[in-house]
Amino acid sequence: MPNEKAPKFRRAIALAMTGASGAQYGLRLLERVLAAREPVYLMLSKPAHVVIASETDLKLPGRGNEIARYLGEIYGAAPGQLQVFGQEEWTAPVASGSATARAMVVCPCSMGTVASLAQGSSKTLIERAGDVMLKERRPLIVVPRETPFSTIHLENLLRLSQAGALILPANPGFYHRPKSAEDLVDYIVGRVLDHLGLEHGLGPRWGVDELV
Repeated sequence: MPNEKAPKFRRAIALAMTGASGAQYGLRLLERVLAAREPVYLMLSKPAHVVIASETDLKLPGRGNEIARYLGEIYGAAPGQLQVFGQEEWTAPVASGSATARAMVVCPCSMGTVASLAQGSSKTLIERAGDVMLKERRPLIVVPRETPFSTIHLENLLRLSQAGALILPANPGFYHRPKSAEDLVDYIVGRVLDHLGLEHGLGPRWGVDELV
């Protein structure tokens, strides 16, 4: 008989950052999810390391456990709350439907990653994790950051949407009269948090809060 006293497995939120411009979106999302005390599985592609170095002052170490410690200290993560997995770490929970995350966000998402997810290629851990989310019918949120879109990009995004992914482009609104780049980032991050079911106060809501 099953052990009724065994602790319940708490599924994490998976966050993947790829090589599209817009590292601030992914890092701010990581900060807010950790602040909500949610466990996080973080995956960084090699191009994501390049973009983070180019667009921020962060100096990421090379190893996953060192990255987890480094970012955990910056964003106030509790011990064990943040785990970082390499792109060939096939023993990671996100690689299997038996222990996958409860939701996954690819933010920012490059068009190369969109294409791979749309084709189900699963050549890297990020691609495999996204494939698992789709086959298990779990939430997969894709935040593309590209302009303009080619017909190929649009067809791949359509294919992902038809497969069950939520396409949430990094296109901030302006009705809340943003005063900084951080306000624009928070607009998108807030929309992602909404779809993750996490409370936040990153900006006013249309028809509910005072906008000015």
